[in-house]
Amino acid sequence: MNINFNNKRALIRVDFNVPLDAQFQVTDNSRIMAAVPTIRKVLADGGSVVLMSHLGRPKEGPTEKFSLKHLIPALEKELSIKLKFADDCISENAFNLSSNLKPGEILLLENLRFYKEEEKGNVAFAEKLSKHGDIYVNDAFGTAHRAHASTAVIAQFFTNYKTFGYCIENELKSINKVLHEGKKPFTAIMGGAKVSDKIIILQQLINKADNIIIGGGMAFTFVKALGGNIGKSLFEEDRLQTALDILADAKQKKVNIYIPIDAVIADDFNNDAQIKMVDVNCIPDGWMGLDIGHETEKIFGEVISNSNTILWNGPMGVFEMSNFESGTKSVALAICEATKKGAFSLIGGGDSVAAINKYNLAEEVSYVSTGGGALLEYIEAGTLPGISAIQNNN
Repeated sequence: MNINFNNKRALIRVDFNVPLDAQFQVTDNSRIMAAVPTIRKVLADGGSVVLMSHLGRPKEGPTEKFSLKHLIPALEKELSIKLKFADDCISENAFNLSSNLKPGEILLLENLRFYKEEEKGNVAFAEKLSKHGDIYVNDAFGTAHRAHASTAVIAQFFTNYKTFGYCIENELKSINKVLHEGKKPFTAIMGGAKVSDKIIILQQLINKADNIIIGGGMAFTFVKALGGNIGKSLFEEDRLQTALDILADAKQKKVNIYIPIDAVIADDFNNDAQIKMVDVNCIPDGWMGLDIGHETEKIFGEVISNSNTILWNGPMGVFEMSNFESGTKSVALAICEATKKGAFSLIGGGDSVAAINKYNLAEEVSYVSTGGGALLEYIEAGTLPGISAIQNNN
């Protein structure tokens, strides 16, 4: 971000879609923290800042629980500056506040999604928003895959005065390091519930990775496709052939795919259910797999240990329940160990990030992505609407 913001108003699209508790207190401020370096850079240059974001999914216009005013205490604490707040993002009052900002001041606009035009990518709405700043900075990687008014459409009104913030710059550097510059062997760890959510990324990764580890609910579609008995484990009937196609494609391209060999199973989907560990191909009727087993943990751990580049997206089991968290925790710890030995590790996706944070390991991996869906779509497509809007100079 090599722009000098002296005496300029930076209109920064941030991703402040953060979780709030019943008292409207921010319970996880990592997305706020991710935006701080960009905001500080503008202020240090002698510029002023107008922040715009969405929060939640308000259905019918302004909604108290989705107001960005709830974020002001957390923001003021992180930035050590009093914020100005506009209770509407395109009202006359909002434009008065932004046009009168002095260097060193910050204005937070109300939730963009209180206007349906934001998600529709309305050009007139984007043009109105553009009046709040001299320079447009997109620093919201978590929403860069949406062609919304504030994330992509708005850029056309700034031509040469648009740039990425540090958060997006770091995201792109990290993804680039994994996909194009990473040292071999490159291991991708895919988890989560469904194969259908990960088909395109698996197909892309077969062209890049040396090893692909598959865990979570999606693993049972592969086990079933290969003829295993999976009891009442989650699987996708219409994706059995897809799973076989992925395995065949990987074999042809000499990519190692690892699926679980044993599983922790339960007779019900709750932490107090009866549990046992069995061969993944021999799950009895009425039982379901909810985590990888200890033998699988050892195999996955060894593959990770011998890797120099690691991408992790998705848990190995239902890690929110203590009886089914061992697999996810073991993978997280193996990634940290490999990172200590010099591997580059990128953690992407809401649940993987939640796991890393649950075990307080964020400082022990190379990079934790702020955008799960955006990260996957970037790997799948090679760009995103919010990225190409900045890179495209017309």
